[in-house]
Amino acid sequence: MNKIYCSTGALLGRPNKRDFNLLEVLSKELDCDGYELLVYDTWYPAADDLIAAIKRLKLSIPVVHCEKALSEKLAGARVWLENGEYPHAEMTPEEDEKSLGEAIEEFKINLRLAEELGAHKMVFHMWNGLVSDKHIERNIERFGIFREMAEKAGVLLMAENVICNTFDPLTNMEAAAKKYPDISFVYDTKMSEFHGQTMDVFSPEHRWMFEKGHVKHLHINDYDGGVMDWSNFKVLPIGKGHVDFTSFFRELKKCGYDGDYTVEATAFNREGIVDVHMLNECFADLKKLL
Repeated sequence: MNKIYCSTGALLGRPNKRDFNLLEVLSKELDCDGYELLVYDTWYPAADDLIAAIKRLKLSIPVVHCEKALSEKLAGARVWLENGEYPHAEMTPEEDEKSLGEAIEEFKINLRLAEELGAHKMVFHMWNGLVSDKHIERNIERFGIFREMAEKAGVLLMAENVICNTFDPLTNMEAAAKKYPDISFVYDTKMSEFHGQTMDVFSPEHRWMFEKGHVKHLHINDYDGGVMDWSNFKVLPIGKGHVDFTSFFRELKKCGYDGDYTVEATAFNREGIVDVHMLNECFADLKKLL
């Protein structure tokens, strides 16, 4: 039976100080089958406390989502905000080597969380945003380092179809599959809609991702912006954007997908208050689609 999880990233953010202790109250109000733990780098020093808190609450954490900026450290480039623009600069070989080393050490913390909390799957951004797929062949090659580490720990590392700026997610996923024929993916409807690719994954040239079982997990979220609209990137609840979920799930069933789902729709406001009702409606809507 398909399971529906809630991303902790939908609950915990800067407005509520990413306080994982809030899960004690929130978990009692949410009608989901478990949680996908979105890791923040600010949690690294508190990893022991985080593990203890989740074990005390007896929360089910089948999936861990690696800290997103890990992938940016694979890209060999720096990006920053300046006068409303995002310029970037190539790293020197020395900077690149240091950056990759930092990513490996940080990944070890993410992997430890998965092992300690009993997660069998991890979401990984092989690329991540504005410049991180500029040298996609480099990212794909380095993905193997993290994949091997996860395999040794008995954890399935899944590459997500995250937004990019040089190519597009489906193109990058195809390139990764050529390098790793047994690669596993997580498919996100908001990320695909950002690139206008939500239904493209079911086209004859891409349908293999589902039909051959490469997609092992789904993120179900809505999006209301235009194609590659970097100014409008909010993660919305089901039905609040223009993703055609009816058509998507119809094709999904034809492909025989039988995996699990995570809802990531941002549920906290500027004061950090979580809209539990909205998330429970998302879970209910997803159950209807299934």
